[in-house]
Amino acid sequence: MTWDGLDEAGVRALTGAPRAWLLDAVPSVLDVAHELAADGAPSGTLVLAEEQTEGRGRSGRSWHSPRGTGIWMALLMRPKEPPLGGALGIRVGLALVGALRERQRVLPVALKWPNDVVVQGRKAGGVLCEARWLGPRLGWIAAGIGLNVRGPVDERVRDTAMALDVADETLTRREVLAAVVPRLLTIDQQPPALSPEERVLFLRRQFVPPGSGTVVGLEADGALLLQRANGSLERRTIPE
Repeated sequence: MTWDGLDEAGVRALTGAPRAWLLDAVPSVLDVAHELAADGAPSGTLVLAEEQTEGRGRSGRSWHSPRGTGIWMALLMRPKEPPLGGALGIRVGLALVGALRERQRVLPVALKWPNDVVVQGRKAGGVLCEARWLGPRLGWIAAGIGLNVRGPVDERVRDTAMALDVADETLTRREVLAAVVPRLLTIDQQPPALSPEERVLFLRRQFVPPGSGTVVGLEADGALLLQRANGSLERRTIPE
């Protein structure tokens, strides 16, 4: 099995991941990551598929993952301490946006709270972090990531989604993978709460949909602080 012409060793060399599982079509890369974790796979294990037939997003939503068009991956993390609230999802989102901005500074990429990658007002990628507990102890976290690199996107989501190559036609899946994964490999070694620097960085890179209110802050656990038109302050922990 190869991915964009790379075998497992090639993907490891490209990304720095200690282990890489390359798959053709699977229901969900997250499910594979959880199975590998239960068998003792190390932190940093990368699961990469050409296609997902039952990809999932937040709140039970489906994620369209057609063959060969994007990056459908899951990364296994084993933090020493459980992340605080939604801090991990924010960190992963920031890593994705940072990697894409580094690769192509003209790419107008932003982060919609908590961890959607947005280009030109439409969703180009997303993150879903799933934890598994062993009794009272955190066993592991699988971070599922979907990035639409090449279009066209599925007609069912065309009004709200887009592929990165619409904004930058030179972008390739290999380049995106090489930029993204190294930024993710050390996330599980960071403190449970977001640092003040991370919170400021989020506020600089955020995308706020019209009518959502005014974002006035981000808390250490990843909660969003919104000021409504009537002056009231809302602490949001769950996306609408």
